[in-house]
Amino acid sequence: MTATAGARAPRTGRGPLTDLLTGGGRTRRVMWLVLAALVVLSLVRVVSGEEALTSASTLRAALLLAVPIGLAALGGLWSERAGVVNIGLDGMMILGTWGAGWAGYQWGWAAAVLGGLLFGVLGGLLHAVATVTFGVDHVVSGVAINILAAGVVRFLSELFYTDNPAGGGVTQSPPVAGDPPSFSLPVLSSGPDLLGTLERQQWFLLSDLAGIAKGLTSGFGVLTLLAVLLVPVSWLVLWRTAFGLRLRSCGENPAAADSLGVPVYRLKYVAVMISGGLAGLGGVFLVFIADIYREGQVNGRGFIGLAALIFGNWRPGGLAAGAGLFGYADALQLRSRTAVVALLLLVALLLLAVAVWQAVRRRPVRAALSAVVAVAAFVAWAVVEELPPGIVSFTPHLTTLLVLSLASQRLRMPKADGLVYRRGEH
Repeated sequence: MTATAGARAPRTGRGPLTDLLTGGGRTRRVMWLVLAALVVLSLVRVVSGEEALTSASTLRAALLLAVPIGLAALGGLWSERAGVVNIGLDGMMILGTWGAGWAGYQWGWAAAVLGGLLFGVLGGLLHAVATVTFGVDHVVSGVAINILAAGVVRFLSELFYTDNPAGGGVTQSPPVAGDPPSFSLPVLSSGPDLLGTLERQQWFLLSDLAGIAKGLTSGFGVLTLLAVLLVPVSWLVLWRTAFGLRLRSCGENPAAADSLGVPVYRLKYVAVMISGGLAGLGGVFLVFIADIYREGQVNGRGFIGLAALIFGNWRPGGLAAGAGLFGYADALQLRSRTAVVALLLLVALLLLAVAVWQAVRRRPVRAALSAVVAVAAFVAWAVVEELPPGIVSFTPHLTTLLVLSLASQRLRMPKADGLVYRRGEH
């Protein structure tokens, strides 16, 4: 080895905080994209006159609706980074909702959290036994868990809630006793409502930033804050610890990891059980939103969580953005049917930017296609005043499909994701 090759790179004194402040690398690109998205959204709000697009109430609801999806996606991240595809996230969320409802009506909100977490872990354990120990195809096992979970919670509801003195029935539990504590940031919530006053002025960008800041910093629960913090915690554990490196090696090359002494089977079990626990916590949040367990309240959010995971390219930050996008679309369609129409203008502007970008990169076919769709979206916004209720309720799912189709070109899943591993066969 030469002296040049063996020398260490000189220290620059830069750290994560320095990169954030100076805007280096990926951080700079993300910051510019966020700023551009806020400017475009503010422009759409001004042109369309739909205040719900950036109102504090919409953003508060979006955060609340995004948390269950984000937790399911985070559960999928842990599982798939260890090489186990978890199609059963939806079923584990269903188990979590029932566990939260059963424990919550008897012992309060803290017991609801523990009950939902435990039932989700049990679902993850079942998936791990099937896929890791017995080598069942991951998709088959996940689908079976989804079907089994729906039947199990119906049986348990008939067993525990029929003729229950506290209430409930075969499709729902008695009401959960108590709510988790909520709070607002002291600096922004004390004194006069400065953010609310600025939001009501309807100024370009400033009022939108005030509405977003107020919606994301006031009146949210402690559990919501903890759920949001799980995203950076997962990143730190998976990408900045020896444990995370070993776990991710199981999803990239389990045979090589096994040859180096990594306990592949044990780590896969741990990852899938954590995955089930996180999905169960997502079910707990759904119970807290309604203050009760109801059959069918998951409504496919586990699959949306998988979509957010894929959109995020199996990274914590990306899946959080995907969950936030779905939560925002869901909150907007609940707040205002006319505001959903304004999304057509937003789509038109975004596709116009894509067309310009493709033209700069000398891709005339893609540029022309993006421009045509942008014009069609603009015409639809100018002509349509209000969408039918069926289309409005489908907006979050349509948004998810659109985003996945745009993001599908730059995806990289773990190399051994979904493969059945047997020691000595690889």
